[in-house]
Amino acid sequence: MIEKAAEDGSTPKEGTRVFGFVAEGSWAEYLTAPNWLMAEIPDGVSDAQAACLPIAGGTALTAIEMSGPLAGRRVLITGAAGGVGRFACQFAALGDAKVVAISRRQGLSGQLIEDNIESADVFTSIAEAKANGPYDVILDSVGGDTLATALTALAPNGVCVNFGNSSRQPTTFDVRSARWPLHGIKCIWMGREPVASNYTPILERLIGLVKQGSLLAPIDVELPWTSVAEAAERLVEQRINGKIILKVA
Repeated sequence: MIEKAAEDGSTPKEGTRVFGFVAEGSWAEYLTAPNWLMAEIPDGVSDAQAACLPIAGGTALTAIEMSGPLAGRRVLITGAAGGVGRFACQFAALGDAKVVAISRRQGLSGQLIEDNIESADVFTSIAEAKANGPYDVILDSVGGDTLATALTALAPNGVCVNFGNSSRQPTTFDVRSARWPLHGIKCIWMGREPVASNYTPILERLIGLVKQGSLLAPIDVELPWTSVAEAAERLVEQRINGKIILKVA
């Protein structure tokens, strides 16, 4: 919520609910943020829903838009049970793509149905997914051997967008086996800096889709901030499907 608006009128008014992206200060009681990193939360959207969007939603939306037109194309998404993955599956479905998801966690098929994705194929490994390929678009957040194998599962003129390395392993691939001249690869990293010089339009698009019911915020659990140790344990043990919300206030 805006406690003090910018004197030049560039931010929403005091008392306005807002959400956004800051590189540091998530645990601060108050912080200063520029207007281009925030957007208003409309009535009908909860603070928890909005909190899911800036990083996970923004990363997924950016990756999808880097992939080009999706209608009728096969889109493979690794790490599909996480926050970015769940959003990416929804965006692919909204683009009329055929969604193929990879996750070792049980229950993803049912969760995707809850996300209004009726016909997704779900595999537990990149090897299984490759056997059912090829794919026009691959969105990868795992890196390592998963990314290396994914590159060999691209259809001619396919595009692979990598936006993470949860495996924390290097990726080695054979250019010849990947038929590299026929493919494109792009990489984005949503870390300390946003992916756009003005992030507000992206935030407004995301919150607008949630408002109209086209995009669902995949909240796994909401906990008080005093339960941060429990939240961290769940994350380390990969027991979070979607996003975990910590309530500071």
